[in-house]
Amino acid sequence: MTTKTKPALRRYKHISGVHVTSDFSDENDMRFRYRLEIALKAPSLQGRIACVVMQNPSYADEDVADKSIQFMEKVVFQKNFPGLHQITRLIVVNQFARIQTTGFEDLSRDIGSRNNSVIKAALKKSEVIILAWGVTNKFEERKAFVLGELGKLKGKQLFKTRMHPARGRFDGFIQPFNF
Repeated sequence: MTTKTKPALRRYKHISGVHVTSDFSDENDMRFRYRLEIALKAPSLQGRIACVVMQNPSYADEDVADKSIQFMEKVVFQKNFPGLHQITRLIVVNQFARIQTTGFEDLSRDIGSRNNSVIKAALKKSEVIILAWGVTNKFEERKAFVLGELGKLKGKQLFKTRMHPARGRFDGFIQPFNF
């Protein structure tokens, strides 16, 4: 009898030259990541802050990235997209803070007790905001929350992604967003 083994989880590295901090919490036997902050170690100038809002976190932390985080690091810090110049700090938040890498459920418990306040603070602090959930977002209540908070802010550069960062291609990935 042949048994199938699961493939090993592929680990991604953060790009070189960054310092990463995170905000994790264990609540009700579940793990949440509320915030991941990635800063250039030696910025050549006083830079701007960008906030990326994604769907839900996976295992990325101070030591390892995941495919989506590594891709967004390259987009923001290395690829020179129009409107993303002079960014030296990237704040990653998610619609749902519960860490789920497979079988994602969009239950209210998956939001996390502090997630709304963390999202609000990250959006307020950032000059550039990227909605990185791709063309569609089936989580209408969470989407409405994020868009509602964006509507309260003035003077922010807004962008959206053409697709989810885990499936991203650099060509045409970042697009201006108006609502």
